[in-house]
Amino acid sequence: MDQVLPIALISLLLGAAIALIFFKNYFLKRKSEIGSISEPGLHSDLHKKPPKPTHQSRKTHSKPHSHASSDKDHNKKHHPLDLNTLKGHGDSVTGLCFSYDGRSLATAGGHPVAVAFSDDASSVVVASQTLSGSSLYMWGEEKVKATDDSKQQPKLPLPDIKWEHHKIHEKRAVLTLVGTASTYGSGDGSTIVASCSEGTDIKIWHGKTGKVLGNVDTNQLKNTMATISPNGRFIAAAAFTADVKVWEIVYSKDGSVKEVPKAMQLKGHKSAVTWLCFTPDSEQIITASKDGSIRIWNINVRYHLDEDPKTLKVFPIPLHDSNGATLHYDRLSLSPDGRILAATHGSMLQWLCVETGKVLDTADNAHNGDITWIAWAPKPLPAGDGQTFVLATASVDKKVKLWAAPPLKSS
Repeated sequence: MDQVLPIALISLLLGAAIALIFFKNYFLKRKSEIGSISEPGLHSDLHKKPPKPTHQSRKTHSKPHSHASSDKDHNKKHHPLDLNTLKGHGDSVTGLCFSYDGRSLATAGGHPVAVAFSDDASSVVVASQTLSGSSLYMWGEEKVKATDDSKQQPKLPLPDIKWEHHKIHEKRAVLTLVGTASTYGSGDGSTIVASCSEGTDIKIWHGKTGKVLGNVDTNQLKNTMATISPNGRFIAAAAFTADVKVWEIVYSKDGSVKEVPKAMQLKGHKSAVTWLCFTPDSEQIITASKDGSIRIWNINVRYHLDEDPKTLKVFPIPLHDSNGATLHYDRLSLSPDGRILAATHGSMLQWLCVETGKVLDTADNAHNGDITWIAWAPKPLPAGDGQTFVLATASVDKKVKLWAAPPLKSS
């Protein structure tokens, strides 16, 4: 029997029928799709030799990318790395994230604009946006009550708000929401979550309790995004300028956050940084800029002794418009093994080799609209006759898609 990829697609936990009823009545019709997909039906021939891509899909693009294409044309050209399309959202899908074990995928759309798992796969932190400002909720499952009747099926639990905060960035919108386990130093392993506003402020929250752990200000006119290193040590932000600021989360002996001082600044780009991501070991940062370059930085430095982070590699962005001008990447996400960089521009999705900067594969119209978020499952997942790293993409086309990692070319 062919193996399939067992991912539970959730939007604030639980089964589809209960969840949709719950949100309709209790969450002001905020649509974070919830569905249970235990067998999304991945292609069983995933690990067979894929059809040879066309020359156009691997070369540097010479034409501007269309942000929309008809379903007919899209379905006609099925990409060999395309594993599955998850449908159900009634609005643009603006956020998604995998649980720590990679077996659950949470998505957000409509008023919920971003989502991050808390300490386990049964609780999520959700950022919601209304005219009055942004709110943050932590939803968790209520435990199923035991029943004396062994023949009676236990009722599925309803989601319950464990904590909530309103106007978390006054009236400013939340641009990004990311969470990770605080495993560095004396961190206690609990989930910390960073919300980045469209202003200049970033807040750090305790995932389980909702306590504010720290605040930082980029002082760069307007934020673009912010993220946390996988070990919970650093926060890095891209903003209006070409520099990237990095702060260190300092933990007390009891595991609580003591302070969040500025640690370093990445200087080298000539134009605004559009996105960044940490490597799995939290010792490097990859940045993409409007100056047409990708940089890999070593941040494992003694910044306390004024040692500056160093640029390890610089690659040109392999993406051009019809006039030959280099385009920029909107989103970046690095595979869990640190070898493949996924990048987007509009509706286009590319996979790059981190070692060489070369394009491994391209999906010119990965979605029928702009891609809004991308994330890798943290662990390889079963598919076909083996396992593969899986990338999830969300889009304004109301869909979530799952993609297999492309094979790395032998040097």
